[in-house]
Amino acid sequence: MKIIELPCKDQDIRSLRAGDIFSLSGLLVTGRDEVYHRVVEERITPPVDLKGMAICHAGPIVKEKPDGGYEIVAIGPTSSIRMEKWASDFIKKTGVKIMIGKGAMGEKTATACKTYGAIHCVYPGGCAVLGASQIEKIEDCIWKEFGMAESMWVMRTQSFGPLIVSIDTQGNNLFMENSLHYNREVVQKLKN
Repeated sequence: MKIIELPCKDQDIRSLRAGDIFSLSGLLVTGRDEVYHRVVEERITPPVDLKGMAICHAGPIVKEKPDGGYEIVAIGPTSSIRMEKWASDFIKKTGVKIMIGKGAMGEKTATACKTYGAIHCVYPGGCAVLGASQIEKIEDCIWKEFGMAESMWVMRTQSFGPLIVSIDTQGNNLFMENSLHYNREVVQKLKN
């Protein structure tokens, strides 16, 4: 399986196509509704540079260790479509290259991925404990005031995946294409 080092460059993801599978190594951050809202609508730049980075749409379960550090218990993706209204501006403003979540994202995100050379991927649902086992260390927690699920967690991994490309840098959208194919099949069967 291909491993992409973070931060990545355009050429690292340009050859990936919708349906391809890979994993990530390096720093990975989490961010969902509150993070996207703060960056796009409140125009606040995160204190961690996201250029060339990956952001996971997840609200991890984390426990604080006696030394003040953190240990990840589970990290499963949340529905990425919730970030659709902010995704294009978020990619443009931060330079993030890889978004990871659950399920589809829409046409605005597909257009942004094509325009800015980014991708969206899905992480298998129901694998939150596996995801936690792939995180070596939590390096920081940003915007703690959002609470555990909505904070931006900065984590280190050697192999986070498998990740399946759902939108590639060409704007191909695996979920939309599969939906169109399925709908054509249903229409054809109804005609018969």
